[in-house]
Amino acid sequence: MSKEKVIFRKKANFNWLLKMAWRDARASKGKLFLFMASMILGIAAVVAIQSFSTTLKDNIALQSKSLMGADYLIDLDKPPNEKVQSIIDSLGPKAEEISFASMVAFPNKTGTKLSQIRGIKGGFPFYGEIVTVPESAANTYQENGSALVDATVMLQLGIKPGDSIKVGDLTLKIEGSLKSVPGSSAVFSSVSPPVIIPEELIDATNLVKTGSRIEYNYYFVATPNQDMVKLDANLGWRLDALDADIDTHTSTSERMGKRYENFGRFLNLVAFIALLLGCVGIASAIHIYIKEKLRSVAVLKCIGATKQQTFIIYLLQIATMGLIGGIIGTFLGFILQQLFPYLLQDLLPIDVQIHFPVEVILMGLLLGVFMSVLFALYPLMSTLYVSPLQALRITQDTPSRSKKAGLFVLGGIFLFILLFSFWLLDNWKFSLAFVLGIIITFAILTAIAGLFMKTIKKFFPRSWGFAPRQSLLNLFRPQNQTLILVLSIGIGTFLISTLYFTKDLLLSQASIDEQSKSPNMILLDVQTAQVNDVLTTIKNQNLPILQNIPIVAMRIHSINGTLNKDLKEDSVNIRRWVLNHEFRSTYRDNLIDSETLKEGEWIPEASNEGVIPISVSDNLANDANLKLHDQVTFNVQGVLMKTRVASIRTVDWGQIQLNFTVVFPNKVLEDAPQFSVITTKAANEKASATLQQGLVEKFPNISIIDLRQVLSVIEDLLNKISWIINFMAFFSILTGIIVLIGAVRTSKYQRIKESVLLRTLGAKSSQILKILALEYLFLGFLGTLSGILLSLVSIQLLAWQLFDSPFIPSLVPFLIILPGIVVLVLFIGLTNSRSVITSPPLEVLRKSGM
Repeated sequence: MSKEKVIFRKKANFNWLLKMAWRDARASKGKLFLFMASMILGIAAVVAIQSFSTTLKDNIALQSKSLMGADYLIDLDKPPNEKVQSIIDSLGPKAEEISFASMVAFPNKTGTKLSQIRGIKGGFPFYGEIVTVPESAANTYQENGSALVDATVMLQLGIKPGDSIKVGDLTLKIEGSLKSVPGSSAVFSSVSPPVIIPEELIDATNLVKTGSRIEYNYYFVATPNQDMVKLDANLGWRLDALDADIDTHTSTSERMGKRYENFGRFLNLVAFIALLLGCVGIASAIHIYIKEKLRSVAVLKCIGATKQQTFIIYLLQIATMGLIGGIIGTFLGFILQQLFPYLLQDLLPIDVQIHFPVEVILMGLLLGVFMSVLFALYPLMSTLYVSPLQALRITQDTPSRSKKAGLFVLGGIFLFILLFSFWLLDNWKFSLAFVLGIIITFAILTAIAGLFMKTIKKFFPRSWGFAPRQSLLNLFRPQNQTLILVLSIGIGTFLISTLYFTKDLLLSQASIDEQSKSPNMILLDVQTAQVNDVLTTIKNQNLPILQNIPIVAMRIHSINGTLNKDLKEDSVNIRRWVLNHEFRSTYRDNLIDSETLKEGEWIPEASNEGVIPISVSDNLANDANLKLHDQVTFNVQGVLMKTRVASIRTVDWGQIQLNFTVVFPNKVLEDAPQFSVITTKAANEKASATLQQGLVEKFPNISIIDLRQVLSVIEDLLNKISWIINFMAFFSILTGIIVLIGAVRTSKYQRIKESVLLRTLGAKSSQILKILALEYLFLGFLGTLSGILLSLVSIQLLAWQLFDSPFIPSLVPFLIILPGIVVLVLFIGLTNSRSVITSPPLEVLRKSGM
């Protein structure tokens, strides 16, 4: 080793490496910006979602008392017996509520409304407030014996305070409009808006009858320093045995937090995919950058720098850019977080106060550094194998890399994806499935690109013109960009198309308009003595009777001789809901369209004596661990009925009709206390309103569900959710565009050399432009079509496996997304390749030494 090199290496300490990294980066700001840009958007998306999810969870925990209106409550679906009442009385001061769904009418006004009647007694809410107009109405409605009516309903029907409302047989004055109340959300209020009246007036409505779905809630304020977890543990099992339940504000906030957390996890995955696309952009941008720096690396090695030192110089550059990108991405993510409360305001039960969690800030910064270094390692490895002689040679070849090191880096990348997805999903099974899905998608797109190149090479159209032939040659020649563009375009298109098809699938599940025989009006709580009169009223309005279904309420008393209370204590194979649930069963002699016989024998009729054969749904059989011929004893409102499982049915719960977990044969339950559900189909809104008005006047106890309104709310909800998802997917599109720009730049200098050679041979600029345009057209079409078809296959599998229903895809991805992305690819490709056409041949020859 020469003396100069020894001196150089002694002076080349860490400070010198930092200075070299800074000097070199300062001269390459524009090229390094491409590296940062592809990462910033991905980090911004992840930080925005993660920060909002954390903020929402914290807000729910802080406002949990206001959400419930109390520290804890005891709820039942029947009046409390003596034992439950003694527990309630022992807990001190309380507020009471009786709630149920019912139709309400407005005298001297046209229009009826299915509402949630809430009869309240006492100082509810103890936390939060009932917001009314006028403000005093929340304090005076109980003493004045009047009602608070949902503000939206009052606005829709032109109702003002002082007007009247009719609830069952009771008519009372409207004290004020109800803006908000603890225990109610905007989504559910739009289907069944709340009406609050004093509890002592509930009996006067004559709506509390056998078979009616009534909820009894008792609200409590905790004593100072009372432990909610211990309270739940001490009272939970006692109340559970008495068919009652206790909910604390902490357990309610945890359940609610998990509900929104699941949605947040899905959005996190969307953001994470944008981040992965950014990682592809990092690798692509660093590949370009390092390729241009190989001559500089060779020069550094000529003057004595070791391969480790040259490697560290560029590693420091990339880590610093990653930190800067993390800072910018985190800042942008917090700005985006401000939008979510406005986008999700109809879905959230609380007013979200935005804050900036420290752990999310650290995540954004570390993610920038770690991501950039990890995904840049593979292209950076080429600096280790640059020969000093390359400073003198004229070559564009990239130095070879160690295969073992390459596999090690690849393993590290997949490990990072797995661990980060587990951090987002908190489930190893889903995380492994997600990583496997990414690998399969990348593998399929890689195979498509490889097959495409082989096919063109094998069946090359030699009879085509010069420009088309040259554009096809560019697709499989050395240093082609087919693979990187098909991957980047295909993944981005796959994500967007999958999100769009998913929205279509969800909406198709909610749609009933295509089913001519499906009901769009459901009449609930029709008492046995009212059935004939109700049927006559419907027929008189020339509407069809689609279903008249008797329903009998019952609970499980024992399974195979083991009592319900013993099963609750000992069973590990039976789901809790089965033992607590009040089953609303029916009887009939045939299967319906939504059912198929899975096991056993369908028995249409049976005797009321001995053991009664029944049919159960497969989900109940699974959750209750039931098999054919198992014996189940039901408590049918005080009468014990011994039954055996004669058949197990597969039920399509997605169909818009009444389906049941337990079905009895005919001639068994006819004399049991029961009520009926009647369904019909109204041709239009006018027919629906006329029927509702007539039924409410004659039968105030009947609740009428207009499925048109319900499905309209569901569709609006799904549209809002899909808009948010598409908003997040927008980051993937932008990231994909940056990746595309990087991929195009990868071959930019090769294009300039080819342009020189073609123009030297006499090619015109218009011909070169046509060659480039056709190449990007082929690549854009192949990548986009591959992504759409892959998403179509994935959605068809989802519809088949999860929803078990056929799915007819929309043509929008093929008519809009496909040509849109192809045009975008073409535009970016030609814009980025301007210098290929405009560079004078002599200038390129001088720069490249040709």
